[in-house]
Amino acid sequence: MDNICSFGIIGGDKRQLYCGRSAVDDGYGVYVSGFEKCGTMLGMNNLDIRSTVGNSDAFILPLPVSKDGLTLNAPLSDSVIQLDELFDMIGDKPVFCGMKDKLPFGRDNVFDYATRDEFAVANAVPTSEGAIETAMLEYDGTVNNSKCLVAGYGRIGRVLSDMLRGLGADVTVSARNLRDIEFIKARGFHSVCTGNITGKYDIIFNTIPCMIFDAHTLARIAQNALVIDLASMPGGVDFKSAERLGIKTVHALSLPGKVAPKASGIIIKNAVYNIIREEKL
Repeated sequence: MDNICSFGIIGGDKRQLYCGRSAVDDGYGVYVSGFEKCGTMLGMNNLDIRSTVGNSDAFILPLPVSKDGLTLNAPLSDSVIQLDELFDMIGDKPVFCGMKDKLPFGRDNVFDYATRDEFAVANAVPTSEGAIETAMLEYDGTVNNSKCLVAGYGRIGRVLSDMLRGLGADVTVSARNLRDIEFIKARGFHSVCTGNITGKYDIIFNTIPCMIFDAHTLARIAQNALVIDLASMPGGVDFKSAERLGIKTVHALSLPGKVAPKASGIIIKNAVYNIIREEKL
């Protein structure tokens, strides 16, 4: 990492600010732009973009890098930042961002930290904590002693199911393949096949990014449940049918940035460091 002595943090939310602050604590120079709406900036001064680009050896951009494929995802900026103009200024310096497939162009100097396994595993913790916080705010009862379903036994499903049990919930976990079903049983949870979910639940957490909870499934298992969808757009819940059936739903997106921006920023920084080492940048 000897070739990179400074980072430019451009756009994003508090995660990017904490990412920059952590890099400062590691001894790097950090310059930030696109945070005019922030207050203290964690001790970092907001600069114009040209100054940040000129002073930085590499850049850390938001997750997602863009929402419309044309402009940078910069909700804390007072101005619109065009992607093509920004990348023209950056040139061939290394760029690290989340969901680079949202960019309207491909560049060899762009690396996606959000596709990294260690990033996804680490993010499962704040996502799960955020899901439980959402349940505590939206559910009229307590998580303790509630009948909970966790759909999917991936990274988030594994962490979330353990956390729910720690709070005293009665947890059922769904999976598609027999291997995961056996792991679920070995962990002491109730198990059910994702393709044929049965039972009645108080709180349902979906982690699967495809349609699982259609109208028929919701009517069968969720008439009195709170349904929290953690899957990225379009999610795994038929929200229109849920509304028609009178079932309360929450599409809880981007929870790490909302509930734990400091931890999430450090997770981003660590993934960027790993890319730099692996790519010998």
